[in-house]
Amino acid sequence: MDTASLYFRAFYGLPSSLTDASGQPVNAVRGLLDFIAKFVTDYRPTHLVCCWDNDWRPRWRVELLPSYKTHRVAEATTTVVGAGGQGAESGVAEESPDELTPQVPAILDVLAALGIAVVGRDGYEADDVIGTLATTAARDGFAVDVVTGDRDLFQLVDDQQGIRVLYVARGVARHERVDDAWVRAKYSVSPQAYADLAVLRGDTSDGIPGVAGIGEKTAAQLLARHGTLDQVLAAASTPDGGVTAGVRAKLGAAIDYLAVAPDVVRVVRDLDLGVGWDDLRLPAGPVEPERFAELTERWSLGGSAERITRALG
Repeated sequence: MDTASLYFRAFYGLPSSLTDASGQPVNAVRGLLDFIAKFVTDYRPTHLVCCWDNDWRPRWRVELLPSYKTHRVAEATTTVVGAGGQGAESGVAEESPDELTPQVPAILDVLAALGIAVVGRDGYEADDVIGTLATTAARDGFAVDVVTGDRDLFQLVDDQQGIRVLYVARGVARHERVDDAWVRAKYSVSPQAYADLAVLRGDTSDGIPGVAGIGEKTAAQLLARHGTLDQVLAAASTPDGGVTAGVRAKLGAAIDYLAVAPDVVRVVRDLDLGVGWDDLRLPAGPVEPERFAELTERWSLGGSAERITRALG
């Protein structure tokens, strides 16, 4: 699960009138629990992991592409909470609504009491954790569902490997099952070419500028004709490579960007996360029932606590 994608969706999709006894909004906490309960009930996974952004804007990506997520930065001296609840002083933080910020530690506490694994890696985003776990799980014979509202993760979809995305952009109740055919129908490229498409087209939500003058349609046509971004650039390097002079000029003007953007856009798939499959097995109920009961009362989780407990059982 792309945890931040889901709890942001819960925060904005549920009313802030969902509060605890002190009046503190708990809509993100309750919504995330309800989302997990729904997916567990519908898909009956043997293992489940809430992947975490230990670093939502890794320095190494910013060094490669300074525009990366710039518009989402709030200047601050703050404590950035990681998967283990530990903080690191930082000069910037991701912009987050005041009513959401205190709910994030509560989410971590509740997941820990339930025994649902939370996995992050310092210096990397949840996408990289997801990429690593999905790739490793498929290699080890698991069928994998990635739950996210982030289309960047379409690059992981692979029918042959048994990896698909449960895409919640239209809502959790109306989520779409994204497989190879879905990606091809939507973008006219294979999932394996999706990252190259994103590099060429750009993605304003992540500060990825793309190649000026090349939109999604042209990018898809180039990849359909030549295969990969490297093959597109190879074809564009010669007048008779099958790339028009206008497109060659646009690619040439963006050559410095194209040298670094693929490493920014592609998710990492080989992190050492220090966990095994036994660590990620879905529990049959709260592993710390007294603690979970205490948190349920503290945060007024009510029906959401009942639904997640019932789903696990």
